[in-house]
Amino acid sequence: MILCQFDDHRLGLVDGDLVRDVTSVLEGLPSQRYPFPPGDTLITALPTLRAHILAAAGKVAGVPLSRVRLLSPVANPGKVMGAPVNYQKHLEEVASDPGLHHQINAHMQAIHQSGLFLKATSSVVGPSQGILIRHQDRRTDHEVELAVVIGKPVKGVAAKDALGFVAGYCIGLDITVRGPEERSLRKSIDTYTVLGPWIVTADEIRDPSNLNLWITINGELRQKANTRDMILGIPELIEFASSFYTLWPGDVLLSGTPEGVGPIHAGDMLHAHIDRVGDMEVRVGSA
Repeated sequence: MILCQFDDHRLGLVDGDLVRDVTSVLEGLPSQRYPFPPGDTLITALPTLRAHILAAAGKVAGVPLSRVRLLSPVANPGKVMGAPVNYQKHLEEVASDPGLHHQINAHMQAIHQSGLFLKATSSVVGPSQGILIRHQDRRTDHEVELAVVIGKPVKGVAAKDALGFVAGYCIGLDITVRGPEERSLRKSIDTYTVLGPWIVTADEIRDPSNLNLWITINGELRQKANTRDMILGIPELIEFASSFYTLWPGDVLLSGTPEGVGPIHAGDMLHAHIDRVGDMEVRVGSA
């Protein structure tokens, strides 16, 4: 099942080149009162809503995807976790380029030593909202990643069981302004976390360890790799993250980017692809 959020936060089931509006099923979500429980309400309820979504989709005509405005497929992530230098060739790239590491040793360490970082949820947008570059006097880079959406609360899970807690997958763009500050600051600027174009539920991708991914900028290939090249695979990343945090439905884990990161500028068009997830185009503007 492929689900998207579009236009004014409508819920859609993606069916080929069409999107079928199934927003009516949201009426079945439990009513909540302040203080709200942790976790994205829709992601939490997906297992029980699945049959209702499919039934609702069969009753409505599809609208061409080209005519809708795609938002982040996760409306309310509790946290966005990033996995730095999780591809060996990217680790070598960072170590050799002062423009990437700014002499900060932590940036030249593999994920085992550097750990995860957090991105502000206010930085999350969908592909149709675009990237708005701030600090235009500094270098801003693209990083394409497989994004994992957590589906059930989990803490301290073993890698062998970790995929059972995944709701689905989407493409993630971890946009970064370079400089000496902490990663979380430089990666948390508004629009610097692009998620999309939709979420592909975990039953559609039972093994995320062999997916090709790439990104072009204005048609020029910049990054290309396969998720099998990760230092820590998706199960190991979830094990690692859940040893520090309780993971809640709707939390997003960005799994790391391969070599080839490079600068982007206002006016650029990014085209990102991940096998079995899809493609998304994102326009770059200026804040």
